[in-house]
Amino acid sequence: MEDKIKLFAISNQMTERTLDYLESDLKLDLGRDIGTIQDKDDEYYPQFQHLIRTEAKEMAVHYELFYCLEVSIRKMVNDKLRSELGENWWDLADISDPIRKNVKDNIQREADSAFTQRSEDELDYTTFGELGEIVRKNWEKLGDLFNSQKGFNRVMNNLNLLRGPIAHCSPLAEDEVVRLRLTVRDWFRLMG
Repeated sequence: MEDKIKLFAISNQMTERTLDYLESDLKLDLGRDIGTIQDKDDEYYPQFQHLIRTEAKEMAVHYELFYCLEVSIRKMVNDKLRSELGENWWDLADISDPIRKNVKDNIQREADSAFTQRSEDELDYTTFGELGEIVRKNWEKLGDLFNSQKGFNRVMNNLNLLRGPIAHCSPLAEDEVVRLRLTVRDWFRLMG
């Protein structure tokens, strides 16, 4: 009897591995992963084409990485300028008029929509490119966070280019996935 149980267990493991391979190779989800929380909309999500759902799943990893990176950069800049200039740092920092106007317009557009305000912090209403410009204009206060201003400019430019497809629902090419990982590595090296 014990041999039959062992044989059953081994057979089950082999079947699971074969199914794992098929799911991976054919980019299928057979719904075997019961341990994860189902957070997709059961009514609408299944109506999208399989290819689109597969791309979304692949892109989710890159979105999550960029989300963490961008939010941490915003927090770091906000915290540093607040410590250097005080609570009203937004009014005191060197920020160009076009950026200030864009932020003011974005806040007003959100208020006019009657949606929940995303943040009380003006910095959260800047584009990623504007965020980099704020750092460049206030380098004397923020430069000690990084080991090179040229390196900062290069990494931020690369991140801004990589952000486009991620933020605008386009799949990243294989080379760009590698470039994203390398650029994130460069970011952490820059803060060394």
